Amino acid sequence: MNKKLITNLLAMLLILFTVFPVGLSANATSNDVTRGDFVKELVESLNVELGDGSTLTFTDVPKDLAPYVEKALELKLIKGKTTTIFDPNDKLTRQQAFVISARGLVTEKASLTVLNNFKDADKIAETHRQDLANAVAANILQGFEDNTIRPRDYIPTEQMQSIVERFVAAYKVPVKETTVDLQILGTTDIHTNLANYNYFLDADSADVGLANTATLIEQARAENPNTLLFDNGDLIQGTPLGSYKALENVLKPGEVHPAIAALNALQYDGGTLGNHEFNYGLDFLSEVLNDAKYPVVNANAYDAKTKEHMYTPYVIMDKEVLDNAGKKHTIKVGVTGIVPTKIVEWDAIHLAGKVEMQEPVEAIKEVVPEMQKAGADVIVVLSHSGIGEDSYVAGAENVGYQIANIEGIDALITGHSHLTFPGDYKDLKNVDQEKGTINGVPTVMAGSYGSHLGVIDLKLEQKGSEWVVVDGQGTLRSIKQEGLQPSQTVLNAIKEAHEGTLTYIRQAVGETTAPIHSYFSMVQDDPSIQIVTQAQKWYIEKELKGTADENTPILSAGAPFKAGSRNNPADYTNIPVGPLAIKNMADIYHYDNTVATIKVTGAQAIEWLEMAAGIFSTIEPNKTEEQNIIDAEARSYNFDVLDGLTYQIDVTSPAKYDRRGNLVDEKANRIKDVQYNGKPIDVNQEFIIITNNYRVGGSYGATFKNTDGSNVTNYAYENRQAVIDYIMTNKTINPAADNNWSFAPFPANTKVIYLSAKDAQKVIPAGSNIEYLGDTEDAGFGKYLIK
Repeated sequence: MNKKLITNLLAMLLILFTVFPVGLSANATSNDVTRGDFVKELVESLNVELGDGSTLTFTDVPKDLAPYVEKALELKLIKGKTTTIFDPNDKLTRQQAFVISARGLVTEKASLTVLNNFKDADKIAETHRQDLANAVAANILQGFEDNTIRPRDYIPTEQMQSIVERFVAAYKVPVKETTVDLQILGTTDIHTNLANYNYFLDADSADVGLANTATLIEQARAENPNTLLFDNGDLIQGTPLGSYKALENVLKPGEVHPAIAALNALQYDGGTLGNHEFNYGLDFLSEVLNDAKYPVVNANAYDAKTKEHMYTPYVIMDKEVLDNAGKKHTIKVGVTGIVPTKIVEWDAIHLAGKVEMQEPVEAIKEVVPEMQKAGADVIVVLSHSGIGEDSYVAGAENVGYQIANIEGIDALITGHSHLTFPGDYKDLKNVDQEKGTINGVPTVMAGSYGSHLGVIDLKLEQKGSEWVVVDGQGTLRSIKQEGLQPSQTVLNAIKEAHEGTLTYIRQAVGETTAPIHSYFSMVQDDPSIQIVTQAQKWYIEKELKGTADENTPILSAGAPFKAGSRNNPADYTNIPVGPLAIKNMADIYHYDNTVATIKVTGAQAIEWLEMAAGIFSTIEPNKTEEQNIIDAEARSYNFDVLDGLTYQIDVTSPAKYDRRGNLVDEKANRIKDVQYNGKPIDVNQEFIIITNNYRVGGSYGATFKNTDGSNVTNYAYENRQAVIDYIMTNKTINPAADNNWSFAPFPANTKVIYLSAKDAQKVIPAGSNIEYLGDTEDAGFGKYLIK
């Protein structure tokens, strides 16, 4: 035999003995590897944690193999033959083994030209050429000495082990990102609406109450154990319950305020202060807060004497959370809060000389870096300030929009304005209503009285030793859900105070010979305002007796507090002829304001009325279609009537002031024919206007108050108490409106429309200039024509 031929035969035998066991051919079956064998060997070699196989949709995988196939699917090493068939017993070809291996590598696509080095590359299935090229580039696929790869040969055990070893050397197990879904819940402007009860109607209510909101809180916590719950202020004032604990059955040292008791029971994680927290003075507020089992933060109120923070500016809380793998971690959450600077004006009688304020935006800019330095992974701001405008003016009351622009804030809970977000503020720049973000910051404003729960969902990723917020969304949940039941946790916590309040509000104080309602209080002189202005005048006349101002003419200012404001068709006063109780007084005068007076000239009194007239839209004389007389964004409490003067309002004239009291047209003039005692008003004569602490501290006060405040007097006496004492003294009252103001006649053919409650049609007197047109299509109002 030719020596060269013998040498070649020996070389071929050596190749066979190396690749295949002795006695087996290239297509032998006794030692062939199945798909199931190969997958199990691969997964075991990677030393990864297995599941239980329960997620598999394959129906042909045995129970002991299922965890390995499940993990291979998760690592994207394999695919099934169909969605339900894996075929674990199918013999595995070399081509299939290298396809599986290549898919498990995170690599760029290799050039197909690498396959040209093999003689039998044409036998590779077209659909697998890229996978095998990738396997060659990763040094997993190595050819035989004869430059073949034999793609259709079955894999014996020894080859499988070699391929697995090379695969494991090249493979990097995908690092699964460690993430945490952190849920932040927020309530705001509860205003002592703790029970599901309307004290003004003396009836259960599904529309108000923290007891209702608490059910939503319990549901949200059940959905996500990684939850924090915060309150955004205006908690302790607003209903007869608040008045009862502040003024009637006064909170005693050691006694827990019912609002705090409710929040303690619900295990709130933190809270901040609203402007109405200061209505009853600093001592009362301290007594309220000293029983809170959660931190209360505020970063912009300072002690006027020490120049130190009045309250804890921020806290860093350790929150234990579960990650996406169920493992525990501790995340540091920084929380701070602010309140409008105007509290020192609104509650000057309590705060003057005691409290100084920092602009909220500046306070947050200062405190955020401090929280970051202290290790906060997440920063939450509790902003008791409305969202406001997208343009910033120093001293503005509502600056939530600007706070959302401060770098470093991860979540923003707002309030104060009693509006909603997402929902309102659609016209502002950089607002995403669907995602619930402002300037990219997840934000919520949960209405008022417990009407909504704000929910902010943050996704955090672990980056080394740090946690980073990578995404977030703000949403609202309404208590108006069919079948929603109030939380017994809250009702139990406030039971004693609630029952005491019911006894208190049912006390009789007198009776009225005329109905008292506020249905048309913004378009005609109104009995619900008349009773307030009468009572204020009665009180101040007694206070001024024997003083230098005893004979100074008095004008009494009153505004409709309940006039369907904030698009609420149930928000009206309606008291029939007959007995009057404390609950009716709280209905007539909704806020715990205190009496204040301001001395002005006749010219300033006219200006006061011009400012009040800013709530009206401008009626176009030549339009014949319907025109709503009220600016949709106006607040009814800004419409002051001055009893003591007679005057007309011309709504065809442009407004001199906008709905917020800002001067917009210096030459405009809506107030006509102003008279005092039947004669044109003397613009130089001095008058005393009776109003409240909020009015002299707001836009009106800024316009008419002397720089030193010498023309303002604050009384430690509530406007509502003046109404109560007036009625108790007189026993029987007649609050019928004296019609001291009216609209100047409307142009012919105009259709001036006013929206009020549907029930208002029942109290339209015969021969009135008001005509009921029908119900509105939405929001539950009735439509009325003003002639």
